[in-house]
Amino acid sequence: MVVKPVISASGLLKIGDLLRKTRRFSDLDNMDYSKLTHDSNPLHFDVECARNAGFEDRIVPGMLIASLFPRIIASHFPGAVYVSQSLQFKLPVYVGDEVVAEVQAVHLRENKKRYIAKFSTKCFKNGEVLVIDGEAVAILPTLTTNEEQST
Repeated sequence: MVVKPVISASGLLKIGDLLRKTRRFSDLDNMDYSKLTHDSNPLHFDVECARNAGFEDRIVPGMLIASLFPRIIASHFPGAVYVSQSLQFKLPVYVGDEVVAEVQAVHLRENKKRYIAKFSTKCFKNGEVLVIDGEAVAILPTLTTNEEQST
């Protein structure tokens, strides 16, 4: 399922505008993340270990899921500088779950011909269950949105 961004008709980012990205994470994504970060937690690879820890199946690393937020921002505002991110991991995401990441503009201000944008950041599992909640701040070179090339 691909969810289209909800952007002002003008193409300029405004408070309340919402950008989305849908993704399913696979076993290969978990493996690639592990290779890159050296996070070898067996909860991501071993079904029995995950079940013994109280999960239904192998879980996707929370930071891998949260990586959707800077991807959304940078794909719509090339040259954006990610400044901060707060995260609250509410519920697990299992390999194969559909995740919808949302970034919503909550505050914008101009600063030296660039823009400081504060975003609400949320991820939902299977379209409705909140799994990650947080806020991000980014410096944007413009408020004009660039059409994302791939979903």
